[in-house]
Amino acid sequence: MSYRFLKGHGTENDFVVLPDPDGTVHGGADGEMSAERVRALCDRRAGIGGDGVLRAVRRGDGWFMDYRNADGSVSEMCGNGIRVFARYLHEHEGEPFPMRIQTRDGVKVLDRAGDELTADMGRPQVLGETSVSVMGRSWPAVHVSMGNPHAVAFVDNLAEAGPLLEPPEHDDAVYPEGVNVEFVVRRGEHHVAMRVHERGSGETRSCGTGACAVAVATALADGAPRGTVYRVDLPGGTLRVEWTEDDRVLMTGPAVLVAEGTTDL
Repeated sequence: MSYRFLKGHGTENDFVVLPDPDGTVHGGADGEMSAERVRALCDRRAGIGGDGVLRAVRRGDGWFMDYRNADGSVSEMCGNGIRVFARYLHEHEGEPFPMRIQTRDGVKVLDRAGDELTADMGRPQVLGETSVSVMGRSWPAVHVSMGNPHAVAFVDNLAEAGPLLEPPEHDDAVYPEGVNVEFVVRRGEHHVAMRVHERGSGETRSCGTGACAVAVATALADGAPRGTVYRVDLPGGTLRVEWTEDDRVLMTGPAVLVAEGTTDL
């Protein structure tokens, strides 16, 4: 069976977009896409390649973003992915901005910000302190939830963590379903840089929810007033994140569609 796909990225965090309005193309009427199909699509040598899959399904009078990590596992939310998803809905389904998108972490609102898009990522949860380890070395970390779990660790040099080929070790009691781990250095006032290991995908060029978690953890460490905008540099580009007075996290960055076609993977 051949089916349509698109390819897009946000700060080089890349995704395969699968249009499936009535939920019958991928997994039948129940819409449960198989992990095998996700892995085949995301394979960078034998497939299309991506950090995850964004399946676009109609729900009521709106759209649901069914997000899967590259290994086929389900994730609650994806910050770069939802901007790519919104770009797809606007350019190919005619959806206007501002746009409300249903996710496993509730409804997110997307709007234009010049050539970029801003996503209201909702209220963060700061859940205390923990630690992460790589190759026998440990760092304290801040546990922040952006709908999905993050451990934010401040380091002196981004090379300290070494190659993030395997998931950093973490407390399974704190993160029973795994965790996204961010390593962060300061670059200047309200300016940080980060690397990330995403559960289910490995080290990626960018992570939108991770950038939000990093901005929240940094703002707390700085004692910064709400409304401060943080610049977050990632290997694939730059995101701007604001933690607002009304306890919302607004993330602004690019979203680009680069290809479309059909496949039978």
